[in-house]
Amino acid sequence: MSKYKNVVGLGIAGNFALHLSQAGELEEFKDIITDDESAPKGLFPFYLPSSTTQAKEILSTYPLSSDTIRLPKKAVNVQAEPEVGLICALEYSDGKLSKITPTHFGAYNDCSIRVAGAKKISDKKNWGAESKGFSSTLIDIDKFEQGGIMDSYSICSFLRRDGDISAYGEDVELNGYSYFYNKLTDWMLNQVLTQKDIGPLEPVNTYINACGNPQEAIISIGATRYTEYGETTFLQPKDEILVVLYDRNHYSIDAVTEKLQAKQYDNENMSVLAQNII
Repeated sequence: MSKYKNVVGLGIAGNFALHLSQAGELEEFKDIITDDESAPKGLFPFYLPSSTTQAKEILSTYPLSSDTIRLPKKAVNVQAEPEVGLICALEYSDGKLSKITPTHFGAYNDCSIRVAGAKKISDKKNWGAESKGFSSTLIDIDKFEQGGIMDSYSICSFLRRDGDISAYGEDVELNGYSYFYNKLTDWMLNQVLTQKDIGPLEPVNTYINACGNPQEAIISIGATRYTEYGETTFLQPKDEILVVLYDRNHYSIDAVTEKLQAKQYDNENMSVLAQNII
């Protein structure tokens, strides 16, 4: 999982209906006004490939793991956030970001500390090594638009505790995201170029420039809704969190659940992220 140490890591907040409310984060975004009521609230950095004086030092700590979440040393509540992670090619014109092209997608865990009153979103997102999750099984994107491979994919997630698995996030189609495909890439590019250091948000473009304009980014496109169990259940040592992207043309949710119960994680037309909590 160290292969992504030279990419910039960004996340999107508020790109799936009701998640911010479930996560107790609506108050943090009360002063963030968007032109479209359904638009995401903003971008946040979770990893910067080089240390920069413009951002917190912790953001230069590489947080990704494909098999482990290491809980913070201090006693805080931590929740998994099941998401889609995109590998994106970044293009620049005269030193300015000009194009974002998603090339691969996979199961992602935007694991987060639940604490009220955090100054910035990123304060809850990277607390050190193994604080984020990205599947080692990525799927090529033929075209990031309707009619492409992602049309038939869904996301689901489960928590294994004491040998039993329980649905953690809802089972939803990827096109349930508020912004997706071209609408999402257009929004991401504009947001990078225009987002200011205001409220919980940070000047992402300044950070990207300070990192030497990386050629790739990992962008997590927003957490989906929790089940009632997931909304009220925090991670504990010895748990296992499972995030799955699966092709509905090949699997039913029941078939996916059976494979997870049996710990069969290496499957065609599926990206599985299985992380042990320590």
